[in-house]
Amino acid sequence: MNLPLRPPLVVHHMAAFDGSGFPPNSLEGVRASLEHGASFIELDITALARDDYLLVHDPVLESETTGSGPVADCTPEAAQALYCKVKGTVTPFHVPVLSQVVALFLEYPTATRLQLDFKNMIPFPDEEPLLRLIRLLEPLGDRVIVSTGADWQLRRLRRLAPWLDLGFDIHFYIDRHNPAHPRNPAAYPKHLGAYGFYDDHPLATERIWSTADYLADRCGMFVGLVPGISTFYIDHRFLIESLEAGFNWAEALHAVGIKCDAWTLDVGNPVAEANAPRLLAAGVDQFTTNTPVAMQTLLQGG
Repeated sequence: MNLPLRPPLVVHHMAAFDGSGFPPNSLEGVRASLEHGASFIELDITALARDDYLLVHDPVLESETTGSGPVADCTPEAAQALYCKVKGTVTPFHVPVLSQVVALFLEYPTATRLQLDFKNMIPFPDEEPLLRLIRLLEPLGDRVIVSTGADWQLRRLRRLAPWLDLGFDIHFYIDRHNPAHPRNPAAYPKHLGAYGFYDDHPLATERIWSTADYLADRCGMFVGLVPGISTFYIDHRFLIESLEAGFNWAEALHAVGIKCDAWTLDVGNPVAEANAPRLLAAGVDQFTTNTPVAMQTLLQGG
């Protein structure tokens, strides 16, 4: 099934709004993006000890907040006292929880959708945190999509909430190689494969096919990981390297009814500015960015 042609969507990364001054994942940033009429707002969520989720990227509080210790040990009551930190500097903005974001979205009955980047990679011992997430999101219905690279979490969410829109980030399984930057030894995948990408799958151990055929087969594997995935989230540089090898992820995904999001492209970054029009021409549906207003202008030929 080929998806219909449509204008590209711009996704406000962590509720970014072109130098608004609000911290990433802040409630104030969400409100500014909603008032702007954003098509999509992306936020990071990590499970609290109970009842709610905190809008943070990392599993420990000290990375982005005035707290310390694991997010998983923090109660909603303790979360109320947390302030956002940006590059180590404390800001006057409180760290929000997901229930506050849902309530704010309901104040704006617009077409703006919410993408939640689900940061809990380790499987939970029981289903309570996932059931908690579903309960929190039910009021938003089809205005929300949950995305993650942890396909095991997505499969459980699909079983528990067949109505919930889900998206998949492929980069726990395949990623680009950048010789200029040493790879984090803790990151997955761990091995540089025969086709020039990090990939721990046996298919990558020996070059037999063309790179395009190899990427096509890997794409087919990923499509089958979770039933009913609507969107794939892929690093823009990886998408360009794939195009140069003869494989178009957007085209392949469209053939099975899946959209393609390219992340994270910012105006002001020469590589991203060069890649955005090429990816638009290749059929990429969504562009995740910290400069959504400028990116929209760029994609419209400005």
